[in-house]
Amino acid sequence: MSAARVLIIEDDDILGPSLMHRLRLEGFAPSLATRATEALAMIERERFAAVVSDIRLPDGDGEMIYRRAVAHLADTPILFVTAFGDIAQAVRLVKAGASDYLTKPFDTAVLVEKLGALVGRRAAPLDAADDGSPVIDSVALQRLDRQLQRVAGTSAPVLIGGESGSGKEIAARRLHALSGRSPFVAVNCAAIPVELAESTLFGHEKGSFTGASARHIGYFEEAGAGTLFLDEIGELPLPLQAKLLRALQERCFRRLGGGADLPFAARLVTASNVDLRGRIAERAFREDLLFRIAVVELVVPPLRERPEDILGLFRMFTARIASEYGTARPAIADNVEPALLAHAWPGNARELRNRVARALALADGGRIAASDLFPEHDLDSESVDGTEMATLEAARDDAERQAIAAALRAAGGKVGVAAAALGISRVTLWSKMKRLGMSR
Repeated sequence: MSAARVLIIEDDDILGPSLMHRLRLEGFAPSLATRATEALAMIERERFAAVVSDIRLPDGDGEMIYRRAVAHLADTPILFVTAFGDIAQAVRLVKAGASDYLTKPFDTAVLVEKLGALVGRRAAPLDAADDGSPVIDSVALQRLDRQLQRVAGTSAPVLIGGESGSGKEIAARRLHALSGRSPFVAVNCAAIPVELAESTLFGHEKGSFTGASARHIGYFEEAGAGTLFLDEIGELPLPLQAKLLRALQERCFRRLGGGADLPFAARLVTASNVDLRGRIAERAFREDLLFRIAVVELVVPPLRERPEDILGLFRMFTARIASEYGTARPAIADNVEPALLAHAWPGNARELRNRVARALALADGGRIAASDLFPEHDLDSESVDGTEMATLEAARDDAERQAIAAALRAAGGKVGVAAAALGISRVTLWSKMKRLGMSR
């Protein structure tokens, strides 16, 4: 539990620091966010063993946080803290999939106990980069893979663009595997503390600053003649961008406090989910550095632009995560595929993987239904009687109807082709169309 990273979302300037202090004493590694937007950005780019969130925040509430965070949480437990007047909302959040809630004022020891239990029974998260190359059914990904194969034999720096969660690191690892280089060293630039950034990348000599009790080998040196992957390159501070530019121009670098230049022999691959040219206009990124890192520029398309990959990725993630959890592959309810195809996937393939991981961790009876993948939909209705069920049933039918209509349009009205794209038989598709009142 000593390494468990916990995100505290609390705007109270007394309670927040107090919880941070207590959790550090208990062996956790806490981080604090005081606004919902700040917390959601942290959840999207970092991994936490657990999240503790106040329900009332200056720029949002528990439901907003849960709806937007669930795509990135996978099986990460989230515990809400609420005042007495918001207990009803806390209960609704737990019914929708949140782990638990506490009512203010609460004993911090109780929070520590709950966190210990939640973190202790959480399965180890999968690293997106260890999932291997994704199932490639779409024309867009096939084109990207051909580009990676062509570039692999060169040493040209490559910049990979794409939305968060679209698979930029997977593409980088694919490029590395094709190149025959070793090792692969991945660095998340957004997660490096500014004060340690130079030492982290280039290393330092013993005594070069207070606390430098021994020589430290940085990522540039660790990469050797392999591949150095700098993710979220746009987050590097400007002073460090200048040092990176020099290392690329001179093909050498120097440890902090060192007196000799060391060769930089690795291939540089970078990635960004922000528009670096826009960052240049904001004077937050160096234009000359962009020229150096983007000799070859590739883009991973978002999942919404390649819907034909959704079901294949779902099946792949389900099989792999079930194996990771040591459980049998689950049965899949009929409403899952239409729900998957109807979802917009703002978090891309990472969101899909995280939803599968969460569903496998929490679903009952060895069977995954649409509600296990999209638990936040349970927040769309206040009722728990038959009215809610009718509303949910109508929503599922509508999602299925939209998915079928989209498949038929893409297939030019050919039922057999549409059925194959949806992963069902022609007879099953006809049956669904009849039930939903759809004419050919």
